[in-house]
Amino acid sequence: MVKNIKKLCPPERYAIKCPYTRRPSRVVVHNTGNDAPAENEVSYMINRDDEISFHYAVDGQKAVQGLPENRNAWASGDGTGKGNMEGIHIEICYSLSGGPRFAKAEDNAAQLTADILRRYGWGLAQVTKHQDYDGKYCPHRTLDLGWERFKKMVEKYLKEDDDMTAAEVKEIIRKENPTYNTLDEVPSYWRADIKELVDKGIISGTGGGKLGLTKSDCKAAVLAKRIREKL
Repeated sequence: MVKNIKKLCPPERYAIKCPYTRRPSRVVVHNTGNDAPAENEVSYMINRDDEISFHYAVDGQKAVQGLPENRNAWASGDGTGKGNMEGIHIEICYSLSGGPRFAKAEDNAAQLTADILRRYGWGLAQVTKHQDYDGKYCPHRTLDLGWERFKKMVEKYLKEDDDMTAAEVKEIIRKENPTYNTLDEVPSYWRADIKELVDKGIISGTGGGKLGLTKSDCKAAVLAKRIREKL
């Protein structure tokens, strides 16, 4: 999966860049029309004083998120139509010169698109292009190379996601819900409560001096303790 970093528009810029909250219903693909990397694209988008915006820029190394997905963007030239108001907009970098850099950026954009489809439970029918909304020939280089070709790239990554091994699923769960074996590993905002529960013998661990508490275990234990203290 392509590396994804956040470089989000500050809320004080929402009025010009993404004034509406909404429920997205599709992906809209663009090409940038220049050769700047993703972080530069997002910085420029956030700082320029006009109603032009998008959610992600993708280059050969990473995807950079500039807007929250639950807010609109001004990207597809259709005003308050479905493109701007319901699309998650992806700009693919390096489209001016093309070549290997663009090919890698486009491949990363296909990975990002597949991830968005998977997260929202969408299919390939929800992969659209800027051209669908105001007729502009965009994403220009992707269209030149073949739009159906790009959708097949997305489909390939969707199938790879579906074919994850049990070990890969366990690794995702481990990262999302890590196990803490010592008090030092417990997040600081729960540590004092967990220590008190351990000292009182309410939490005994799994033996060998290990707590064996998952993140969700800690959250549940601390929540129960704090509720009891308020009763």
